[in-house]
Amino acid sequence: MNWKQRQHTFRLSDRDRPGPTGLVFDIQRFAVHDGGGIRTLVFLKGCPLRCQWCQNPESMFPGPEILRIPHNCISCVKCMTLCPQQAICYDGGGEIDIDRVRCDLCGDCVTSCYAGSMTIVGRYLTAGEVMEEVDRDRKFYAESGGGVTFSGGEPTSQPDFLLSCLRAAKARGLHTAVETCGHAPWETLAALRDVVDLFLCDIKHMDTARHRELTGMPNERILDNIAHLSQAGSALRLRLPLVPGVNDSEANIVASAQFAAGLPTLEGFDILPYHRLGEAKWRQLGRVYPLHDVAPHTREDVLAKACLAGRHVEGVGIGG
Repeated sequence: MNWKQRQHTFRLSDRDRPGPTGLVFDIQRFAVHDGGGIRTLVFLKGCPLRCQWCQNPESMFPGPEILRIPHNCISCVKCMTLCPQQAICYDGGGEIDIDRVRCDLCGDCVTSCYAGSMTIVGRYLTAGEVMEEVDRDRKFYAESGGGVTFSGGEPTSQPDFLLSCLRAAKARGLHTAVETCGHAPWETLAALRDVVDLFLCDIKHMDTARHRELTGMPNERILDNIAHLSQAGSALRLRLPLVPGVNDSEANIVASAQFAAGLPTLEGFDILPYHRLGEAKWRQLGRVYPLHDVAPHTREDVLAKACLAGRHVEGVGIGG
């Protein structure tokens, strides 16, 4: 069973299978970002940060969740009648809604919804099952200089599972990358160094008080970990998700670029322009998107800010 087929099954008991399992919410093939060449991206669920602009809000919570797609709903109310917890009901506007406090994730609403309005986000997989999917495109990795990238969420929030997957990838001779926010115990990152070819490290804001406001966590551990990784010899790229009115000031861009320039193993500094493609998923999870009134930068704005960063650090790029 491949990943796309597995997405349409729901087995909460997967986590009880023999061997270590991890919670994966997506696997994307034929990616051409987040590392060189053609890659497979494996997204692990769970993150210690709560970034207000997060494009994958389904990645935050470290457990399976129900995601409801309203425009697929045909109002057959089968989910409502089958729910043993009576967690599916009408909201104040007459729309079907999920009481996420009462919901026990039994999955009955997902398996009964032939319109595809209900889906489970998060599957428990073994490292072997992840690598079965990764192995499908090994020919393309070899020809393009690609490989596998583990992202999230925050992949280091599942350290044992991540390490198992990385070891399996290196045993196959694959190039490996880990995209991380850096908010993890140093011991976790240090244990990954021998099986990670490239760390992709996000920096959200250089001011720790502002960082806490925007993500729920301060940034001292993050910056220390990035510095330690570079000092230990790990190759890395720094990425700044550029959000209008949030972290796009000249002072923050310059401070971020100067921090990057001081890293001895830096391979590049990427500006990631803000977009709102994940906004609908916030609603589908029953959450309010905090930046609903923030419009993306114009192309000219992004180029100007990339040029500003380029005055302080080499290897500036736009996009990941």
